[in-house]
Amino acid sequence: GQLSILQDKIDHLERLLAENNEIISNIRDSVINLSESVKDGQKNPEAINFSRGSLSRLLPSAPVLLPINKEDCQFASASSSQKSQVQMLDVYDILPFDNPDGGVWKQGFDITYDEHDWDNEILQVFLVPHSHNDPGWLKTFDDYFRDQTQHILNNMLVKLQEDKGKKFIWSEISYFSKWWDGIDNQKREAVKKLIEQKQFEIVTGGWVMADEASAHYFSLIDQLIEGHQWLENNLGVKPKSGWAVDPFGHSPTMAYLLKRSGLSNMLIQRVHYSVKKHFSTKKNIRIFLETK
Repeated sequence: GQLSILQDKIDHLERLLAENNEIISNIRDSVINLSESVKDGQKNPEAINFSRGSLSRLLPSAPVLLPINKEDCQFASASSSQKSQVQMLDVYDILPFDNPDGGVWKQGFDITYDEHDWDNEILQVFLVPHSHNDPGWLKTFDDYFRDQTQHILNNMLVKLQEDKGKKFIWSEISYFSKWWDGIDNQKREAVKKLIEQKQFEIVTGGWVMADEASAHYFSLIDQLIEGHQWLENNLGVKPKSGWAVDPFGHSPTMAYLLKRSGLSNMLIQRVHYSVKKHFSTKKNIRIFLETK
């Protein structure tokens, strides 16, 4: 079975190489034809128009401005009832972004509470079982998979079947697809059953958890397509919730892309500690804390 999988991957790579070679060949022919046209134009002024026409086909056209659909973003409505309570640009202006030592919680946020705060009201604690796996950071993709990721997914499969009350979510399809290729049909059917029982959920469904701060939107779309196509072809699953607990920065473009991809919810986490401290002090926003 492993040899068959390896052979399929090799065949797939060979097809990709053939397609790439054809694309490169077409580009090379176009460049040669354009170069010859330019040379002919220098000798023959009548050919200048042709060379300019060829060049214009290779250069990007003028940008096309598309109308904004207000339904794409809940904050696009003119209704006063949907105005945001917080303007982040104003918050950034008042935050010092310093780095003091705050004791229990570092960066100047000393945690204090009254031990009788919950005498008359039950404290509710929500545990969200999940895992975030970087496809490359301190280790390589394969090293992370071998040392950690495969064990997380193996244990997930065992523990969820043992206890129907347990749930788990997963986001990085690059790792999940590698794990999927190495398990047998019995385990694959078990995964599908857990999804049907709503014990196991795929969130965002991108190939990775994308860097939103400095990535081009082409990259955001491409990795999202890669992950969603894999899910459709192998599990018939379409994610409904976005999960961004460890990207570098957050972009409204990502929210727009997820909305257009059919997702209806989105959770973000990785924000500056000064922002968390500010909102916690003001008590005007809920904070999700991730422990690793």
